[in-house]
Amino acid sequence: MIRTEISLFLKNQPGELAQLSELLAGQGINIDAITIQDASAYVQSLFEARGKSLKRLASSASYSSMKRDSAQFALIRMVVNQPESAIELLREKDFLFDSKEVVSVDITNQPGEFLKVTRKLAEAKININYVYGSVSDSDGKCLFIFCPEDVQTAADFFKDGY
Repeated sequence: MIRTEISLFLKNQPGELAQLSELLAGQGINIDAITIQDASAYVQSLFEARGKSLKRLASSASYSSMKRDSAQFALIRMVVNQPESAIELLREKDFLFDSKEVVSVDITNQPGEFLKVTRKLAEAKININYVYGSVSDSDGKCLFIFCPEDVQTAADFFKDGY
C-alpha cells in the first residue's frame, strides 16, 4: 500500500520527541511507524551525493561546520494514520518538514518473511533506498516501510499481500 511518509528535523535533546508525540496525539493522530537518526549522517550523504553530481557550492570548511552542527538535530521519518491532518498541523506549528510516498507492507513476524519481500523487489530490479519497521509479538504482523526508487511498481507487487 502506498502511504505518506513525513520527514522532519527535531533538536537532539530530551523532550523534543515527547512534544511532537503530544502534538500529534492531541489531534487523534497515531504514529504507525517511526525511525530516528542523528541528522549528521543524513547531511553527510547529501554532501557525498553533491560531490558526485554537482559543483561545490561552499567551501570545505562550510561543509565541515554544517556536518558538526547537524549532530544537534535528529532526522525523524514517520508514517501516521492521518497524514493530511498531520501535515496541516505541522505547517500550522511552523515545523520544517517534507513528505513523500513510500510503500508499507504488513509482514508475518516469522523467519524468512522479510526475505520474501526484499527478494521480490530485488528480482524486479527495484532498489530500496531505506527501510524501517515495527515488530509485534511472534504471532502478529510487522509493519515495514520501504522507500524504493519506483514506489508505484513496488506497491503493485504487494497490493494483494506478499
